[in-house]
Amino acid sequence: MGVEGVEKRYALLLACKDSEYVKEVYGGYFNVYVATFGEEGERWDLFRVVEGEFPEMNELGKYDGFVVSGSPFDAYGNECWIRKLRFLLRILDAMRKKVLGICFGHQVLCRALGGKVGKSGSGWDIGLRKVRIVKDRTPCAFLDDLDDLPPALSIIQCHKDEVWEVPVGAEVISFSDKTGVEMFTIGDHILGIQGHPEYTKDILNNLIDRLLNNSCIEKGFAEDARSKLQIAEPDRKCWERICKMFLKGR
Repeated sequence: MGVEGVEKRYALLLACKDSEYVKEVYGGYFNVYVATFGEEGERWDLFRVVEGEFPEMNELGKYDGFVVSGSPFDAYGNECWIRKLRFLLRILDAMRKKVLGICFGHQVLCRALGGKVGKSGSGWDIGLRKVRIVKDRTPCAFLDDLDDLPPALSIIQCHKDEVWEVPVGAEVISFSDKTGVEMFTIGDHILGIQGHPEYTKDILNNLIDRLLNNSCIEKGFAEDARSKLQIAEPDRKCWERICKMFLKGR
């Protein structure tokens, strides 16, 4: 499955199953990610890693970059597909392929490369969160080229796990008042983002409903998260620019 193109080729490693709502409204998460990170003339391929579907090893060199999605699974779990995904991520790191990890993807990327992840001591983070870009950091090309980037950005969050310790050689480039590692990089080829640049408020509201119906969160918590969504907007355009600059080098 892919978006036809002749210029660059990317792969989405989908670590979750499509919800009925996302299938009905957006045509599936693949479309959500490509709408956020894709551009005209590119080819995007879908691999449902959560269902055991992975790219062939001899095909990896054909890709310009990979995106690892969010997931309801724990990045510190040991399901067969998570072990296989960690192995793949280590290979991509050795090949210095561009890899962007989102939420679960951010955490499993960290774990695969030697970092530590686990449950957040302060519980769920759902809704909008301001994250701050670290000022005193090693120059980071895809950020430094965005000279009009504000020092703090709002992003949609939906997680109860987090990165505890980044891998050796990694650099934390963003944090929030709740989470110490909102973004990390390794060289110019690895980027992890704890929040969801691809989520709309509509997607998050539906997810809040599902978490509430499944007794994962309490009613008061859900209502508070929804109310905060109504009074502010995520900086989606800025996040799109950051991710595209990282993946495409422009």
